[in-house]
Amino acid sequence: MFWLLGSAPSPPFADLIGTGSVIAADDPTSLKDAQDSAIDAADWIEANWSTWVSIGLRVLLIATIAILLRFVVRRSISKLIKRVNRRGEAADSGNALRGLLVSGERRRQRSEAIGSVLRNVASFVIIGTALLMVLSDLGINLAPLLASAGVAGVALGFGARNLVTDLLAGIFMLLEDQYGVGDRVDAGEASGTVLEIGLRVTQLRGDDGEIWYIRNGEIKRVGNLSQGWATASLDVQVRAGEDLDEVRAAIVSAGEGLAKSEPWDELLWEPVEVLGLDAVTLDSMVMRVAAKTMPGKAVGVERELRWRIKRALDRRGIEIVDEQSLTLEAGWARQEPGRAQQGPDGGEAVPLQKVQRMQK
Repeated sequence: MFWLLGSAPSPPFADLIGTGSVIAADDPTSLKDAQDSAIDAADWIEANWSTWVSIGLRVLLIATIAILLRFVVRRSISKLIKRVNRRGEAADSGNALRGLLVSGERRRQRSEAIGSVLRNVASFVIIGTALLMVLSDLGINLAPLLASAGVAGVALGFGARNLVTDLLAGIFMLLEDQYGVGDRVDAGEASGTVLEIGLRVTQLRGDDGEIWYIRNGEIKRVGNLSQGWATASLDVQVRAGEDLDEVRAAIVSAGEGLAKSEPWDELLWEPVEVLGLDAVTLDSMVMRVAAKTMPGKAVGVERELRWRIKRALDRRGIEIVDEQSLTLEAGWARQEPGRAQQGPDGGEAVPLQKVQRMQK
């Protein structure tokens, strides 16, 4: 049995184990080199451990300060914007005229846009500064990085110059409060009521209901029809033989009635004023009438005032004329009295006297 066990083949890995043991035992230099390498690594780690810890602590401190500073700055900007809005609302509550001019939605969008710009700029500056400080502590040379960033910034500026122009124009437009939500503006090729203001695009609602999207950088000039006040003006043309005092009295009476009736008493900010004779001819004279109104309400006031002036003149027997009717009358007057006139469509002739009575 022992003979069998002694003659049994050994496992295939026995030779390897035995060979390795022999090599390890026969080569003490390898053990000494490994020991020296381990000692050198331990010494290097021990020598640089304090540096690593100090760098890690500095990076952690920089990150913590940057996060806290960003939070404090953004929160301060938000509180400042809210405080400005509250002061504006309090001032508007004591000034009814300004409350009509500045809507809450306009103030809200403007403050949110400005606050968003300030918060983003603050975050970019704080995080960018912290990142550069971390890279500097890690021993990275910042000169090539900054040079590359400068070149990339110049290339991006040339490639996206229209976008940069739109953003800058939007920022200055908001800071200067050129127009706001609800204002009626004329931006050149498009006009309408402002629906929304962004840093890049402004949306307008046109007269026919269409929505215009205008890039802020393309707005070269803009006329705001909703700031301050508007003027309702119209011309009253009567015959040259009418009594000027009667015409003025009729216009003033119509204006006083307009100022005492609702809702025109709120839309009309100053009494209707007769500016005087604007033109005088052999056949007619034109009187200019004007009134200061709420912004954006001049057209409605003009229509109502024209209606009231016409009724006031009719009650006094004063006839309103125009150039076309005067030209027709002059042509009829050159014909023989009583001569029949033929209609423009070739219909039945009408005597001149009857035509004049029908016009009156």
